[in-house]
Amino acid sequence: MRANRLRAVTVLAAAGVLAAACGGGGGGDSKSDKNFTLTVDVFGEFGYETLYKGFEQTHPGVTVKQRKVSSLDDYKPRLQQWIATGSGAGDVVALEEGILPLYMQQRAKFVNLFDFGARSMQGDFLPWKWQLGLSPDGSQLVGLGTDVGPLAMCYRKDLFKKAGLPTDRDEVGKLWPTWDQFFATGQRFQGKLSGTKWLDGPTAVLRATVLQDAGSGPGYSFFDKSNNLVFDSNPAVKQAFDTTLKFEQNKMTADMSIFTPPWQTALKRDTFATVPCPSWMLGGIKQFSGDFGKGKWDVATTPGGSGYWGGSWLSVPKQSRHQKEAAALAEYLTGAQSQVGAFKDKDTFPSNVKAEQDPAVSGATNDYFSGAPTGKIFGQLVSSVRPVFLGPKNEDVRQAVENVLIAVGQGKVKPEDAWPKAVEAAKKAAR
Repeated sequence: MRANRLRAVTVLAAAGVLAAACGGGGGGDSKSDKNFTLTVDVFGEFGYETLYKGFEQTHPGVTVKQRKVSSLDDYKPRLQQWIATGSGAGDVVALEEGILPLYMQQRAKFVNLFDFGARSMQGDFLPWKWQLGLSPDGSQLVGLGTDVGPLAMCYRKDLFKKAGLPTDRDEVGKLWPTWDQFFATGQRFQGKLSGTKWLDGPTAVLRATVLQDAGSGPGYSFFDKSNNLVFDSNPAVKQAFDTTLKFEQNKMTADMSIFTPPWQTALKRDTFATVPCPSWMLGGIKQFSGDFGKGKWDVATTPGGSGYWGGSWLSVPKQSRHQKEAAALAEYLTGAQSQVGAFKDKDTFPSNVKAEQDPAVSGATNDYFSGAPTGKIFGQLVSSVRPVFLGPKNEDVRQAVENVLIAVGQGKVKPEDAWPKAVEAAKKAAR
């Protein structure tokens, strides 16, 4: 769900997270059998902040504490340390789609949610979302699905107007049925507004296109379904890489990575005009753009038709000292009403089909994004999502390849050398 979240601020937050982990060991702070704390580890925007009170009200004596960092790339190494050492993880942890395969290999370190009644929830979820949370033999439910990331395109309609482009979301979507047409539109835009880049950076484009191309092609990206690295032989990967490289070498991006401090700061300026935008990205844009961006952003369809990016699952590490209550919390947070609440708060589109059908979701509009009918837009897109197999080392490879693309934009790598360097980086990261 995500992915796909102020480096100094993040570092300080990390210090607090690590201090808490070292001090508590994992699951909570058990002062008595009836009064204890459940800790939830998340990254980016899940929309849970207003939901915890509801759980606390139905579980007297239980306090829920959230530990959140902005970026998945900051979250990953901490979670890896906590799971590897058997200490420090929260009672409930978020597993993003790119890291879920790694922990599926370590599923003995997580409770089987079937043991706590979660089997009854199967019919509530998109079938593919439920399936991905299961062990290969179907005997263990490692995680319950949170959001999915149907893919759209967020754009600054005020900057489009200055550049002489249409601003109506339906007309904007007609500008770019393909990524080549999106590129051509970007050239027109930068020809009019040279001080603003067309895109935020290569990371969002790569993540979006590789899942689009793999979904419409072989159903896997960097690794095949036997976990063999196929980065340099999968046409879907090369196509997505070439699409992304084209924007970089033509200096049409601000060369930023999503959710990093420069990206967050840029959202309060006219630094870039478009961002490939899964539903959960809307919450991040609103958070970091603040009053500056209200009414300036809108949502249109993405080039290449449908697609998705991100989405997560909630799991309970066995190191939790309150596994029963932690499993109940995971079930509560992924239930229909909670997923409706999370969507209303942070635009995280539900994987729970009952939540998707709720009028508060299907009929939702977003005032911050110029009244865009986000429930309709993302609801139409989610029905065509084709999940892509991701290997356990997917995130390591992705990050290494993104670094090569960023280096192109920085002038550190020549465009003609980018693919060979990316192949080399992918092989090294996959070891």
